[in-house]
Amino acid sequence: MTNFTVPTRGEVSENNQAIFDNLQKGLGFVPNLYAYYAKNETALGDYLALQNRKSTLKAKEREVINLITSQINGCRYCQSAHTALGKMNGFTEDQIIELRKGSASFDSKLDALVKFTASVVENKGNATQESKDTFFEVGYTEANLIDVIIVVGDKVISNYIHNLTGFSIDFPIATEL
Repeated sequence: MTNFTVPTRGEVSENNQAIFDNLQKGLGFVPNLYAYYAKNETALGDYLALQNRKSTLKAKEREVINLITSQINGCRYCQSAHTALGKMNGFTEDQIIELRKGSASFDSKLDALVKFTASVVENKGNATQESKDTFFEVGYTEANLIDVIIVVGDKVISNYIHNLTGFSIDFPIATEL
């Protein structure tokens, strides 16, 4: 059995050490997922650039996408990380669980977003016509659609990395659904 380990600061390149230092300063720690990316010379910087790109979506909307995508893909690491981030963005524990289950009765626009995202992920990009229609009816645009897909892509990368490697989760573990 292959044992996947998370590298320490001393085990990564100078470039990645500098990124570790910035993460340590900004977050107070280097999440294991980010550290794992540093096994590759450019992946951590590339991934952070993708994650931090300017978007038409608000942080709260991006968390909706992250939560439902991670739930569908069965990634416990990202479910846990985005539960913590969702709370930091104003969601309650009950709202986060509802989002992970695929709805948002507390906000009709977010409900359309979570259902559209779920349809995109479950159908490998072939979202249902109903989910697309509702997404646009609540006020989202084609520019928003592109950003939803970019966030889904970002999250699929992380979900797959953790699902393949299974390194330890360094966030409070999300509730099992």
